[in-house]
Amino acid sequence: MPKDVLEELELSEVNSGVFYGEWMPTDGRELISSHSPIDGKEIAKVAIAGIEDYEAVIKKAQESFCVWSEIPAPERGQIIREIGDELRQKKEALARLVTLEVGKILTEGRGEVQEMIDIADFAVGLSRQLYGLTIASERKDHFLCERWHPLGPIGVITAFNFPCAVWSWNAFIAAAVGDVVVWKPSTKAPLTAIATTKIVNSVLERHGLPPIFFLVTGRGSTVGNWMAEDKRLPLISFTGSTATGRKVYEKVAKRIGRAILELGGNNAAIVSDKADMRIALKGVAFGALATAGQRCTTTRRLILHERIYGEFLDKLIKVYKGVKIGNPFEPDTLIGPLIDEEAVKKYEEAVERAVAEGGRILYGGKRLEGCYVMPTIIEAHPDMEVVREETFAPILYVFKYSTIEEALELNNSVPQGLSSAIFTNDLREAEYFLAHSDCGIANVNTSTAGAEIGGAFGGEKDTGVGREAGSDAWKFYARRQTATVNYSEDLPLAQGVKFDIE
Repeated sequence: MPKDVLEELELSEVNSGVFYGEWMPTDGRELISSHSPIDGKEIAKVAIAGIEDYEAVIKKAQESFCVWSEIPAPERGQIIREIGDELRQKKEALARLVTLEVGKILTEGRGEVQEMIDIADFAVGLSRQLYGLTIASERKDHFLCERWHPLGPIGVITAFNFPCAVWSWNAFIAAAVGDVVVWKPSTKAPLTAIATTKIVNSVLERHGLPPIFFLVTGRGSTVGNWMAEDKRLPLISFTGSTATGRKVYEKVAKRIGRAILELGGNNAAIVSDKADMRIALKGVAFGALATAGQRCTTTRRLILHERIYGEFLDKLIKVYKGVKIGNPFEPDTLIGPLIDEEAVKKYEEAVERAVAEGGRILYGGKRLEGCYVMPTIIEAHPDMEVVREETFAPILYVFKYSTIEEALELNNSVPQGLSSAIFTNDLREAEYFLAHSDCGIANVNTSTAGAEIGGAFGGEKDTGVGREAGSDAWKFYARRQTATVNYSEDLPLAQGVKFDIE
């Protein structure tokens, strides 16, 4: 199966990881290997960028921006529409590559590619809706309005857990606005990025257009730093850990650039005694177990009302015991592997810390063969330091509450503020939750995970700044201009100021 997928997506044993209108030669370049977490075997090798390659990418991106930004936005939208159609044609192969390279179960791999298709469709509509406000002027015969202009080449740095979807949230919206995109993918998932870059740029080649989606594969300590410090990239969109995000933000801020940061999540689900238990159970299980706990929106804290605490936990543990852990290509598997051995070690360390800090393991807590681990439920208390941190693994900390006020205090008690959820059929509880959750995403009777592309995605506090994907997130990829037009026969000044000259 892997060989067939590689051939269909035009991948070989050694692949260029740099695209600047043509693919960088692989001879004489440093190579990295992409290994599948399913069995630890090497899939293929990738040649990574040196500084000369990076400069070639930036030079070509600047040239392409001059062409792409002058194309009318609705025409840009039609190109993106065709890109979405091309992704539809390659959906199954690309989904299988996602599963092979990062270990997602196949339905999630398909969902990730579908997310790219959906955001492409959204961007097509957006290309005719790049609206600016009209503003009432205090001066007679004057007209004020907002205009939005593309920024230029923007940098997108993505993580392994969504190896192509998060890029598309940025890339297709930015392209509709008129920007071009320089992508640094995770070195843990470079093949998905290479395949995606081939697919999307094939449409531009077909139309005789310059490339607008560039690729520069390399380590964060080199390529990531070059991008963060590069004034030629007016915006950097970074997805990753909070610790790394802080470093990126400092470098971008030092040059007074713009940044979108999608960082750590430490998301809580509140289950009220007034909840539909069946819906709550499904929502918590999906949130905690999907992608083997390797989503920024994973449910990591479960806040249960004291009246249903024991009953709900019994049912949840039964669900945990019944889920199949194993090969993500098998249709009945629900939990695949963690991405690598480092992730497994962090899982083990977090479990050990939780027990040392007074937590009690209710289920799991053990590694299995290879990069597979048991999903884990730990009874916790709010003073435990480990529950304030994000561990990218299927570890769920459980708390008990008695009042809705107490539940929200627990929800908001961590440094992160990405996603949150409450399960309740009580309107007052739901509205109280929406009014007081300090997260960028708040859900009622649905999971913390599984956000739709139509809404702006992002969080508060240590989760970062800015928004991606839907709603008016497109404004982060554009510069705002307030335009004033005087069509009178005089020059009246605002605020009644007089400045008379002969």
